[in-house]
Amino acid sequence: MIIVMRPEATKEDIDFVVKKLTDYGFKTHLSMGVERTIIGAIGDERALRDKPLSSLPGVEKVVPILKPYKLVSKDFKKEPTVINIKGVKIGGKHIAVMAGPCSVESRELLFEVADSIYKAGARILRGGAFKPRTSPYSFQGLGEEGLKYLREVADHYGMLVITELMDPRDLDLVAKYADILQIGARNMSNFRLLKEVGKAKVPVMLKRGMCATIKEFLMAAEYIASEGNYDIILCERGIRSFDTETRNTLDLAAVPVIKNASHLPIIVDPSHGTGRRDCILPMAQAAIAAGADGLMVEVHPRPSEALSDGDQSILPENFDVLMRRVRVIAATLEKHLEE
Repeated sequence: MIIVMRPEATKEDIDFVVKKLTDYGFKTHLSMGVERTIIGAIGDERALRDKPLSSLPGVEKVVPILKPYKLVSKDFKKEPTVINIKGVKIGGKHIAVMAGPCSVESRELLFEVADSIYKAGARILRGGAFKPRTSPYSFQGLGEEGLKYLREVADHYGMLVITELMDPRDLDLVAKYADILQIGARNMSNFRLLKEVGKAKVPVMLKRGMCATIKEFLMAAEYIASEGNYDIILCERGIRSFDTETRNTLDLAAVPVIKNASHLPIIVDPSHGTGRRDCILPMAQAAIAAGADGLMVEVHPRPSEALSDGDQSILPENFDVLMRRVRVIAATLEKHLEE
């Protein structure tokens, strides 16, 4: 449930309500809006029998949240969440683009890619240091060496780093180098991992599982939020279907559906979503037109030589075209790229 405080409620009023809820065994979450404060309360509501919260000082009303996902729902927070990471904003009127190679292959390659995407306008460098691959014999990433390359290159250009976290045992290591922790599709339902990143207080990008419903997707985000981390970016990256012409079926309808259900920003990954180089530009354009708050795109100067996912990586010159087109679409929606 949520407790809506009156506009004139004082800090003392809010603290008193929070203490009462805590005493009753509830876990509380504050949402400080422009006009008023909302307190989310998660717990057994049977503890509130004969204890009317509406009579507490500063309380305007008590509203039950019927959806299974509470903290990430629009019932809890009406206005869109805007995540600010070192000045780069994601959500609201701000569109952020994450780009780079699928895997960190070498320091030299990373500098080459970063130089091109930075000039095109991207401000978040992506790259996998730990790679979850279908085959145990495929390239698995460079580990900490790759993380060091990402940090060095990103710092050189003044960019942010996003990279995948696969194992809670690596959380401290990855968080040491990354600005955003990526939870991949295979780990969307790894609830222990979700809880750990929720405690870490580092921004998280959560990818939709390949067979996950939108409800399951938002419930996974709720695991992170329930531990106190609200800096969550959702990522639509395609779902598995019967068609084999594309790697996945990119569900762009998920963008407006989630926008209607949740206050969290959502970006789209057309690279994993299609697995086809020729689909990335049109799907990126469609994603922004559908209301996405950003993109994640794989870029490689020599896709045929890529150690992973070369078929779904675009050339730097094509990424430049993508960015120019996205700017035009964003402007028609009164949004702008973070550059």
